[in-house]
Parts: sequence; structure tokens; C-alpha cells
Amino acid sequence: MEKLSPQLLQTKQHFHVLDGLRGVAALAIVVFHFMEWIYTDASQNLIGHGFLAVDFFFCLSGFVIAYAYDQRIEKMGTMEFFKSRLIRLHPLVILGAVLGLVAFFIDPFENTVELYSLGKILLLFFCSILLIPLPIMEDRAFNLFGLNAPAWSLFWEYIANIGYAFILCKLNRRYLLLLTCLAAILLGWISYRTGNLLGGWNDDTFWHGGARLAYSFSAGLLIYRSNWIIKNRLGFVGLSLLLILAFIMPHFTWNWMAEALVVLFYFPLLVALGAGTSLSSTWKNICVYAGKISYPLYMTHYAVIWIFGHYLTHRKPDTTTLVYIVIIGTLLLVGMAHLVMKLYDIPIRKYLTERRQKKLE
Repeated sequence: MEKLSPQLLQTKQHFHVLDGLRGVAALAIVVFHFMEWIYTDASQNLIGHGFLAVDFFFCLSGFVIAYAYDQRIEKMGTMEFFKSRLIRLHPLVILGAVLGLVAFFIDPFENTVELYSLGKILLLFFCSILLIPLPIMEDRAFNLFGLNAPAWSLFWEYIANIGYAFILCKLNRRYLLLLTCLAAILLGWISYRTGNLLGGWNDDTFWHGGARLAYSFSAGLLIYRSNWIIKNRLGFVGLSLLLILAFIMPHFTWNWMAEALVVLFYFPLLVALGAGTSLSSTWKNICVYAGKISYPLYMTHYAVIWIFGHYLTHRKPDTTTLVYIVIIGTLLLVGMAHLVMKLYDIPIRKYLTERRQKKLE
């Protein structure tokens, strides 16, 4: 077997505006998770469609995976591809589970630890770090991952990576387009039947997550392979505003159709625009930073959200207090994500990458 070159494992240059948009989407998810506790009626929630940021993540992921690996996965091999993805994704999967476990034990507003045996808690923890869905926490609405709810999308991200390595990387554009169209039909049907695209995070809507992933990831692949990159001058600020519009659009009678249209057409359009827009030097560093912190923020924030939800349920604070909590809480979570990025995520990935490359020398 030919020796694998370390250069083949190096990450390709990023689309900086897409990195920046990923950061905007991650921030929207954090605010949405605060607000969905405050407004149980999504129609009253200013950012009631913030959950669609996950679909944007999936579309971005398809585009970026195709860009990064289409030309080299055959040479690097399936196992090396999986190693690359594990190094990129799994350190924060583990940390998210650890933080979720700690918050579960120290939550000062609601003690639900006594509802679970030590064996069940350990099982929940190990399933979380191994990304094995285990929806057994009734007090947490049977989340697939009770200790770190956002991990449901990482589970599907891993499924997408497996599908890419064995099938999608070899699929020509005609069959990829067919697959994307079939996934679009399924996604539209789910949105119609349930009235929204919020599902995927718990036992009752498990397969909804698969449908959301199937369409958006395939669409991202298709955008890259078809070179549907639209040159424009909207820049990071213009595209960020367009992305935020999707999250704050109002709810109305045809809500299911609006959400489906956003995911089916609007998000792929934003990815195509983001890949083709110009970026001034002023915004480049901001976009790079936003891209780097987006994943740590996404995977570490929900432990605090559970505590906030229990505080809200039991203390019932007034509106002014809630405004301060959401603003300050979001800023603190960004600060925590920064520390996680600097002290854990980047060093761990650097260490694992260097060890891997030494074995190839």
C-alpha cells in the first residue's frame, strides 16, 4: 500500500464568510434556546424559527465536506477520512456530555438526580460520549441525548459522514440531484404533517432529523459539485442580515410551507451567495473567529439552558430580569465557548493531529 502523505491530511483554505455565517447561526441557536423556555408558544417568540439554524448547519456541512474531501478522499482512504472527522468533531461531543452531567448534578433549582439510578446515569453518560441515542429521560421530554440535547444533530452529522464516505463521494451529479429531490419531497411531507420542521431531537421525531439532514446535506454537496456559486457584493454583514431574517420570520397559517421553503431554497441560496461574496480585510478576522467559536458554543451551551429553564419554572422572574439574564447569559456562554476553544478544543485537536502525522512520517 502506498504511504499516505501528511500533506494530504491538511485542511483546505476556508470560505471565510461561510465560517462567519456559521457563527451567526450558532449564536441564534443559543438565543432561541433561551427564548423557547420563556415563550412556549413559538408564535410569540421573536426568534421562533431559530431552530432552523440546524438545517443551515447541515447545508453548510455538505458544501464544506464536498469542497474539502471530494478530490482527496479516494487517495486518503475511508478510515483516514473518519479519523479526520473524529478529530474535528468528537472532542466537543465528549466535553458537552461532561458539562451536561455536571449541570445535571449541581442544578440548584431542580433536583431530578434522585429519579435515576447510578447505573442509568452512567449509561446516559456513556451513550452521550459515544453518540448513541438514549431517549429515557421523561423529565427532559425524552431528548435523544438528555445530558446534551444539541448532540442529536451531531449524531446525524456522523451518519452523513458515513454516507458520504461509502456512497455520496462516488455519486455523480445526476443521482445526487435525484437523491436531493426525493429528500425534498420527504422534508415537505414532514413539514406538512407536523406543521413545522422542529423535530429530530426526541424519540417521537427521531426520523425527522434524518429527513432534515438528508435534504440539506445533499443540497450542500450539490451546490459545490454544480459550482452554483453566485458572485456578489453582499459581504458578511448583508448575508448575516439575510440569514437572521429566516430566524425571526413570523408564524402564520401556512407556517409549515414557509419553513419548508426556507430550508429547500433560501438556505442553499445563502450558501451559494456566501461562497461567492467578497470580504473586506476588516471582516475577515471576525469571520474566522466566528467560525472557530461556533462549534464550541453550540456543543457547550445547553447545560446552562437546562438550569435556566428550571430557574424560570420555579422562580418566575419578571420581564426586565429575563431580558438581563438572556443578554448576560448569552455573552457569558460565548465567553465560556471562547475558553473551551482556546484551552480544550484547539489544543486537543492539534495534539491528535500531530500524533497522527508523526505516524505517517
